[in-house]
Amino acid sequence: MRSKAGRGEFLTTLPSFVWLLAFMLVPGVLVLAIAFRTTNPSGGIGDGWTLSQFRVFAEPSIHVLLWRTLWISALTTGLCVATALPVAWFLARVREDWRPRLLLLVIVPFWTNFLIRVFAWNQILHSEGWLARGLRAVGLLGENSSLLYNPGAVVVVSVYTYLPFAILPMYAAAEKFDFGLLDAARDLGASSARAFGSVFLPGIRKGISTALAIVFIPMLGSYVVPDLVGGTDGQMIGNKIAQRNFSDRNLPSASAMSAVLTLMVLAPLLLRRKPRGDTPDEP
Repeated sequence: MRSKAGRGEFLTTLPSFVWLLAFMLVPGVLVLAIAFRTTNPSGGIGDGWTLSQFRVFAEPSIHVLLWRTLWISALTTGLCVATALPVAWFLARVREDWRPRLLLLVIVPFWTNFLIRVFAWNQILHSEGWLARGLRAVGLLGENSSLLYNPGAVVVVSVYTYLPFAILPMYAAAEKFDFGLLDAARDLGASSARAFGSVFLPGIRKGISTALAIVFIPMLGSYVVPDLVGGTDGQMIGNKIAQRNFSDRNLPSASAMSAVLTLMVLAPLLLRRKPRGDTPDEP
């Protein structure tokens, strides 16, 4: 029976394993291998092997891009989680017959193409758009100031883009939370804020950690939003990788930056894992 169950589990997971192997692991290994190749002067991949592609990280401009990528990604992730937290709380406490309708409102933006949504924000934040004109009318925006082509625009549009990805896992965790524990904490003398911070937040920590990962990791490689609303001052490392790949046709340099970016993503996950200790013998 065990062998039959194990065979069934293997056959069930085999398609997913093959998919990850073919479209995740193999391309990742190829990118890492290309990072150690020379650049063909006419564009493309050269014949030799070298470590010189990684010297790009000694350039001050790359340091600026890396720092901007990290703080924009961290700020966007923090704002998404902070905004999603009360939404998840409300969705978990609302009447059950209202939950599907409210969740539908969270999912509705996915029905529109991603580029169309970013272009829409480009028009909303345009210097001649209604929002900019309104802010100038009340004196909150200078005549020569713009809402577009700066890091702030990248953060705003990124929060809008990734907010549903933060709401859904936090709601899934909050829905399973026993809210009677909050009443018990208040009966024992805890304030509402103390009960929220000491009981509710630890109770949905898996949802919070999932939301942090599912927003922060894609943000590190984001390049569409910075390209369309960020301008020169809002560019991130993903834009430099795209430039080296498509415009410069310097595939080894683009692969080197992609490899380091991948390590930046994997490092927190690897550090978070704890080595499994030996199981003590039972008496």
